[in-house]
Amino acid sequence: MTDILLAARHIDASFAARDMHAGLSGLLTPKRRRQVLFDVSAEVRAGECLAVIGASGSGKTTLTRIMLGLDAADAGTVSYRGDEVARGTAGMRALRAESSIVFQDPYGSLDPRWTVERSVSEPLWLRRRALGFAFDEVGARTAQALARVGLDPRAFLDRYPCDLSGGQAQRVAIARAIVNEPKVILADEPMSAIDVAARMQILETFQSILHGSGTGSGHSGRPALIIVSHDLGVVQHIADRILVLRDGRVVETGPTDRVLGSPESDYTRRLIEAASL
Repeated sequence: MTDILLAARHIDASFAARDMHAGLSGLLTPKRRRQVLFDVSAEVRAGECLAVIGASGSGKTTLTRIMLGLDAADAGTVSYRGDEVARGTAGMRALRAESSIVFQDPYGSLDPRWTVERSVSEPLWLRRRALGFAFDEVGARTAQALARVGLDPRAFLDRYPCDLSGGQAQRVAIARAIVNEPKVILADEPMSAIDVAARMQILETFQSILHGSGTGSGHSGRPALIIVSHDLGVVQHIADRILVLRDGRVVETGPTDRVLGSPESDYTRRLIEAASL
């Protein structure tokens, strides 16, 4: 696993700070900016899971959104398969076409008016011609995606989100994220809104995806997974490498066994002590 698929280098990022007491005068004065990332670098390879951990407000979501081209950095670069990711570039177009996201709240990410079949198949219908799928392939690939996340298509295709448990809804969201076989998947706190039993099901689902079930052979046939999580028990079981953020700065990064087993920083040690591994 030497080829880097997605990389962020020397990222600085800031946001306009809101002054809730400024009133109308605040509209006429320049907004102060608060820096949230400081010279942060990260990378992920095909077939690899990178976990980004840290306390709330450490910059985890900001970093990963910048890596997927959803937000812009003040400084630094993002590259995908060696091409720059910036507005209007080929790298940005490729990354947008070959990446997907699993959000924290499965019910919030699924349209309550749509059946499971429509939700999961939507990415295929949007890009069917670009992906080279025949019209009648969409249904088969939708069913295959549900089966990959452990849901029986015959039982779930016609259901609505209100008919699903939290774990089932999140697996439907994952099926939608993998149905067009993306190269990069971002999972932003995907287990924090579901119960413990469902978390184990979701963990097994992600492990199956990373191991390449139904995606071909070799690391190049597997997606890269970037997972944002505060649950170090989950991270321990799924991540190949960990990047630790504190107040927008990288505290340490390295293989999961080394970071969790022999942390270099006091901050990482405190995170581990506060968790139930």
